[in-house]
Formats: sequence, structure tokens, C-alpha cells
Amino acid sequence: MTAATRAAVPEMHPATAETRVAVIEKRFVPPRWLRRTGSVLLRMWAYFALVFLFLPIAVVVLFSFNDPVGKFNLVWKGFSLEAWQNAFAIPGLTSAFFTSLQVGAVSTVFAVIIGSLIALALVRYRYKGGAATNLFLVLPLTAPEVVLGSSLLVLFLDMSWPTGFSTIVVAHISFQISFVAVTVKARLRGFDWTLEDAAMDLGSPPLRTFLRVTFPLILPGIIAAAMLAFALSLDDFIVTFFVSGSEVTYPLFVNSAVKTSLPPQINVLATIILLVSLALIGLNELVRHWRTRGLPVG
Repeated sequence: MTAATRAAVPEMHPATAETRVAVIEKRFVPPRWLRRTGSVLLRMWAYFALVFLFLPIAVVVLFSFNDPVGKFNLVWKGFSLEAWQNAFAIPGLTSAFFTSLQVGAVSTVFAVIIGSLIALALVRYRYKGGAATNLFLVLPLTAPEVVLGSSLLVLFLDMSWPTGFSTIVVAHISFQISFVAVTVKARLRGFDWTLEDAAMDLGSPPLRTFLRVTFPLILPGIIAAAMLAFALSLDDFIVTFFVSGSEVTYPLFVNSAVKTSLPPQINVLATIILLVSLALIGLNELVRHWRTRGLPVG
């Protein structure tokens, strides 16, 4: 029995230790060619998964530069910047696009505030009803969107609340809160609460402690939750379809336009959203890198 093998076996009865060592030494070790083949197949599967995920996005970006013949931007005809030069040339599409941005911005602000406070309460304190609150947070994540949308529509009709912009915002907040709370909770799991105690021991009041100590440390999680909530709002179709009334958002416009026309401006606006999202992610990572290195921002 080698020294390395003995070190890997915890202290136990000599007979038991020898039996364990024999099992370890006789363990099957696959040949090198088999390990290499498995490694290659695993990498190929990973590449296939990445292509499967990002190919549709690449097609959307590519066809934003297409010069289609007719009303449908489905066949590549040639490179053109005309759609980018006239990105807001279709009034209905432009109005729906900015409506989605407004809904996403307003709902995200409220969802981030409420969801972050819920996450803080669940992680920081222990109280009766905490388990039930966790359960209610999971329900919007697991419930089908059809159920959520139809139930919200019935609620608004019972309250005689006219469907429109406000009902879309409320509906989006209702499912965004869960995603925000879960994301911020994950950030708070590893938070050292003794930092708050140390700050207050030095004379810092609770509010200042939160703003100067707690909030900066959990800010990356809040930013990630805000970006996720905004993306979910911008992308939502089913819940919005139930509670939109006469209001038209970007997904609703695209769904109705499929039956009559698919202009390349749809791809242009989708590409703009993608580029802005990537820019925000890059900015967040850059700020985080500067903060970890202790360099001043700006």
C-alpha cells in the first residue's frame, strides 16, 4: 500500500482499512484513449448546446441587415442598412416598442424595491410565516402563465379596473417580485451580518449602516435581479395578452404582425435591445472589477 493511498484512507480498524485500500487500488481506471474520447464528446456536446442557444439570436441580428423583397423578412436577399436608417419608420411598431420599455422600467422599479425588501426580511430575520412567504414566492415561478394571466384578468374585472397600461404594470410586478426576491436571496446567503454589528458598535445608526455597509455589498445582486426583471417584462406575452386591453406592447405587435408582414425593423429593435443589454452587463462587470481592485470609478 502506497503512502498516498494510506493518506487517502481515514483512521479505522486495520482490517477495514486494508479492505478499503484494496478496493481503491483495484478500482477500474479507463484507458487514455477512452478518456480522450469522452473529453472530446463532452466538448462537442457543449459546443452544440451553445450553438443551439445562440443561433436564433444570431439569425435575428443578421436579418436586421437584410433587404427583403415583399412584406416578410424571412429569406436573405442582400445586405442593407435601410432598416437601421429607418428603425422607427413604422408608427405602430415604434409605439409598441416604447410602451414595452415604459412598462418594463416602471414595473422593474417597484419589483426591485419590494422583492429586495422581502429577500432581506427572509434572510435577515426569523419570524412566523416565513416558510409560507417562501412558498408564495415560488408559486409565480411554477404556475403556468395562462393561469396567472387569466386569474389577474378576473381580478381586474371584479374590481372594475379598466385594462390597459396600469394593469399590465401590476401584472408584471406580480411575477417579477418572485424573481427579484429569489435572486437577491442568493446574494444574501453568504453575507456576513457581523459587518453590520461592527458598524453599529462604532456608532453608525441603522439607516447609515444599511446605506454604507449592507447596500453596497448586495448591490450586484440587486442589479442582476433588476436586469432579469426588466428582461422578463420586455419578453412577456401570455400574461400581457390577458390584461392589456387596447394597449399594444412589442411582443403583442410582433405576434399580430406575423399574420400580415414581418418588416426588418422588428429585427432592428430586437438587436438594439440585445446590444443595450450586453452593454449594461459589460458595464456592471467593469464596475465590479474596479470595486474589487479598490480603484476609484470615474
